[in-house]
Amino acid sequence: MIGVVAGERTTENVVAVVNDFKRRTGGRLMDLFTTDGYPADEDAIWGSYGETISPPRTGKPGRPRAPYKVAPKGLTYAVVEKTREKERVVSIATRVVFGTMAAVIAALGTSKASRSINTAFVERQNGTDRHRDARKAYRFN
Repeated sequence: MIGVVAGERTTENVVAVVNDFKRRTGGRLMDLFTTDGYPADEDAIWGSYGETISPPRTGKPGRPRAPYKVAPKGLTYAVVEKTREKERVVSIATRVVFGTMAAVIAALGTSKASRSINTAFVERQNGTDRHRDARKAYRFN
């Protein structure tokens, strides 16, 4: 489990989880990050792990270039995007945000938990697990 923050799923809480994870792992990059495509996830990972580059001054007139962030070498992040119609999932697509597909396949090849890009572990903690939500539990009559 990466971490838990009580409360709604907000940008601030996503940033708190990513920063806490980075602190607990000593800033080490994981082989593969996967999320469900929540817009704040990419920004939080980018903000926490991105390396700031300060361009050198050119000596030419005009405003100097502003510092910018680049993804560090080895950052691999993939997203699972679900398309829903009338509260039902009708299609699932994956995409690589940072890194390459080859890096994702290599990370999945060495994983002991997964063989595909998925968010199964995230969804369990978001309360969609049938063991944690009585409304979704199977009922035997």
